[in-house]
Parts: sequence; C-alpha cells; structure tokens
Amino acid sequence: MCGIVGYNGNQQAAPILLKGLEKLEYRGYDSAGLSVRNGTSDTEIVKAKGRLKALAEKTDDGKAMKGTIGIGHTRWATHGEPSEKNAHPHCSDDHNVIGVHNGIIENYQELKEKLLRHGYTFYSQTDTEVAVKLIDYYEKKYNQGPLYSLTHAMQRIRGSYALAVMFKNYPDTIYAARKDSPMVIGIAEGASYLASDVTPILNYTKTVYFIGNEQVAELNKGSVKFFNLDQEEVEIEPKEVTWDAEAAEKNGYEHFMIKEIHEQPKAVKDTLKSVIKDGKIDLSEVGIDKETAEKLNNIIIVACGSAYHVGVVGQYVIESASRIPVRVELASEFRYRDPILNENDLVVVISQSGETADSLAALRLAKKMNIKTLGIVNVVGSSIAREADYVFYTLAGPEIAVATTKAYSAQLIAIYALAIQLGKYREIIDEKRYTSLIEEMETLPEKMERVLSDKERIQWFASKYANAQDMYFIGRGIDYAVSLEGSLKMKEISYVHSEAYAAGEIKHGPISLIEDGTLVIGICTDKKLFEKTRSNMVEVKSRGAYLMGLTSYGNYSIEDTADFTVYIPQTDPYFTTSLAIIPLQLLGYYLSVAKGLNVDKPRNLAKSVTVE
Repeated sequence: MCGIVGYNGNQQAAPILLKGLEKLEYRGYDSAGLSVRNGTSDTEIVKAKGRLKALAEKTDDGKAMKGTIGIGHTRWATHGEPSEKNAHPHCSDDHNVIGVHNGIIENYQELKEKLLRHGYTFYSQTDTEVAVKLIDYYEKKYNQGPLYSLTHAMQRIRGSYALAVMFKNYPDTIYAARKDSPMVIGIAEGASYLASDVTPILNYTKTVYFIGNEQVAELNKGSVKFFNLDQEEVEIEPKEVTWDAEAAEKNGYEHFMIKEIHEQPKAVKDTLKSVIKDGKIDLSEVGIDKETAEKLNNIIIVACGSAYHVGVVGQYVIESASRIPVRVELASEFRYRDPILNENDLVVVISQSGETADSLAALRLAKKMNIKTLGIVNVVGSSIAREADYVFYTLAGPEIAVATTKAYSAQLIAIYALAIQLGKYREIIDEKRYTSLIEEMETLPEKMERVLSDKERIQWFASKYANAQDMYFIGRGIDYAVSLEGSLKMKEISYVHSEAYAAGEIKHGPISLIEDGTLVIGICTDKKLFEKTRSNMVEVKSRGAYLMGLTSYGNYSIEDTADFTVYIPQTDPYFTTSLAIIPLQLLGYYLSVAKGLNVDKPRNLAKSVTVE
C-alpha cells in the first residue's frame, strides 16, 4: 500500500523521485519522505506529514536536495501513528544504512528486542526502522557487504516487504529486496529506476523487470543485477509494458475517476479484441482448453472489493452458461475457513493489481492443495500472474483513481468470455447461441458510450441528493450483483452510508430502515424478474422512500413507480452489468464532486492493498 520509488542516474534525483511519488499517490498515504545522496557518503533525508505537497514545499520541488541517487516513499500507517518521525526513509544512527519499506514485518518486536540488547536505540514506532537497523547490524558485525547483510536480514524477517536500501560505503548503488510485496525495476539510458508499480517508470522506459520473491536487486547507473538468498546471481527476463504513459495523466478531465469512467468502452473493446479471433473466443493464451473445461467439477472465485462483485456476476453467468457449480469467496476469509477443494476444481483469483495480499494468499493456498488456478489480472508480470497456472490479462491500462471503474468493466468481460467458452466446450451453448452472444458482446462498447451520453441527467440528480445520509440499492439476480458494486462506489467516494440488498430480502429486516425521503435505487433490467423487483420498490415507496429506477429501454412502466428513472440499452441478460454499472459509477462520482470531496483519493482507502 505504501509507495516506493528509487533513482540512480546522472540527473538530479529529488525532482524525479517527487514525480514518481505523485504517480503513486493513488495507493493511499499519510506522510512522505526522500533521501538523496550527492555521489559521496553524504546523504540528506527530508520528511513531511500529510500530502505530498508538503514535502515538495520543504524541498523546493526537489531542487533543494542535491544528488543523483536517492529513494522516496509515501507511507500508509500500520505500525505507529501518521507523523513526521514515523515517516520513511528510516536510517541507522550514523546513517550507515537508509531504507524505505512497503509491507508488514510480523516479528519486528522480537527483532527489536535483539537489537536493543546490542545497543541500538529507536526513535520511531515503525517496524521499518527495525528492519533498517537489523541490516545495519549484519553489515557492521560481518563486514561482508550489502548483499550479505540484506540476505541475512531477509532470512530473519517474517512477513511481507519490499525494501529499497542505500549503504554509506556503497554510494553509487541502491539495493532492493522483496517478499510478497510488489517491486518493479526499469533501466534506460544510463539510469535505473525502481517503484512499487510501473506508473512512475513509464515516462522513462517500458521495459521493466519484476524482481522475484525473496530476491535482491543491485541497481547501478543504467544496469541491474539480481541475486537469490544464497547470494547467487540469477537471470530475470525483462517484460514489455504496453501501457501508454499518457494513460496515467488526466488529459483535461477534472479527476482520474471521470476519465476512467469514460475509458471503459475502450477497456472493454481492447479486452474483447484480445480473446475474440475470427468471431470465436480464443482462450489459448489463457491456457484453458476443451479438455480442461470438460473435467471441471467446481469453480471457486476468490477476490476482494469490486473484484469480488465481479465474481458475484460470474456466479450467475458461469453457472447458467456452462452448468458448472460456482461459489464466490472473499479472499480475506477464504484461507482461514479451511476450504474444501477437490482435484478437478478451478480457483479463479481476480485482482486488478495482481498483488492484492489476501487474493495472493488464497492463490497460494489453492496451489499448496494442488488445485489449478486462474488469475484475472490487469498487470503483466504481477505476482498473481506469475504464480497462477492460467492467466487472463484484462487490458484496462493503468487505473489511477482509488475507486475502480474501467478495471471492473474489463474483469466483467473476462468473466463473460470464460463463461461462454466453457459453455461451448461443454456443449451447453450451441453454435447459434454462441455466435449471437459473441456478436452482442462486441456491441457493448458502443452501448456503453450511449449510457455515458446521459450523464448530465445523473449529475443533476446527484446534486439534488448531495446531502443524503442513507441510501439503499436493491435488485434480483444479476441486478443484485450490480447493486453490490453501486453501493460500494457510493460508500467509497461520497462517504454516504449505503447498503445493497437482494430485493426479495427487503421484508426480512431492511424495510424497517426506510423513512420519508430515504433514497432507494431499484435495479430491474432482468425482464423475468422485473415485476417482482418493481413490487419491492412499491413496498418501500409506500413507507416514504424516494425511488430511483434503473432499467432497460422498453420497460417504461417503471415510471409509474419510480420518481426518477435511468435507462440503459437492451442487451443479453448476461451482459447487463456492463451497462447498468455506469449510471451508478456516475452517481457516486457526481455526488462526491457536489460534496467537494477528494474523488480520486478518498479518505482511509488505498488502491492496491498489499498487506493484510
């Protein structure tokens, strides 16, 4: 969740590091800091609590810190309150070792007690300071160099970490190490870069290295070497990132979130193009073939947050299309539940970043049980992508806003394609139905554009309800899955208390919460369930609710019930989520704007949750 950057080259490091940290702001943070070395052993550390702007002001946008090698950090507090003292970088007392860290060191107290016995003192409450001083301890005790000190510290540390470290006696080199936390390295024209993800590196190079788990990297000017825990050099193949650097810019939009909402048709089109070849779904690059599909007994979808809601949609669509039983699990609960998995099951792990800690742990549990795994991820070379047996890459491009929109939509396409092809492999879907479903999927980008063209009405409605205290989203079937994601968007960015319920459950408790003026959003795109959901809407309206209806064109009778109605184009019931979610994303966005909130970086949230 914390953001790490590093630079080793011939230009002034601090401005480059600050720009890199700006690209990582979406990960969430409460303080920031830089450490820059001037080519000798002299090193400067500057920290600031709060937004990155405070650090930029302290350093005159980096111009006040001289040196061509350095590391930077944005901190999300885990051990110790948000404060300048607890901010990174951390250092040994004599500045012999300086480091930044993402992750959680589980045995930091035990290590701290060991270091206290050896005369070390501590100025912060962080586990990172313990890690830095442990490295310093090994460096001074054995005098065998940074690689020896780092690998020995790694063998003592339990937990997850990505570390970037500078040593006083090795002023021209940055060392990096990782275990279960992401770290990316880029090399370009006499310079080396490191970061928690690719976005800070894209402006300089698209050729990157993903350092392996429990490995160390040695970054010099324009070159990098990799080592394992035995200090043996290892080869890592570079990966080419296809994202455009401009995709990580606002390009005239007020916020990244509204830009990314508008980028959904492209994300869907690009993801469709990656798997539809000559009018058929081609999963050969994913790795799932007819033989694999025919053997499947169960599919278990494991994810967090919005990706979990994609899984809920997947449960409906995959079961209907392929007749394979599906269950959806929260990744944070999955591995603590002693799950029952069988030989011919498939565990599908969905994660935008491919680094979500709970999802990655669930994948590893499945692999430990010898169960086949499929990763649906947006980042090439991410941990889930590397470790899963099969990989389905979504092509959403970089997503900067904390609240996901286009990555969610691209994940839906992956689920649709998987469901339809599994159904074809297992002969549940005949050739005519197969062709019509693919043709309909290919119309989704254009239909999404049509939904976006109605955004002004939703903006007006959001301004009307900017002071709402409570909202309820209801739906049945796939519409219930849409309700879950719409409610989450409202909570995430507008801070409105919001709940989603299966509409048939309204009478089992939630209806008691309805008061005069309570906003209830009824989603009823499924023709088979339309009248039942509308009946539930009538029930809450009779208790004083103000109703917003969301349905497909043609279902105009909803206007007899709803006070305000939003329509989406007709599509196959499997695909309605892709269209129905857009008005709800827009509603959350415009309500947040009307309240003057920080849309892209909502309080207390981080984009990539890389710790438990």
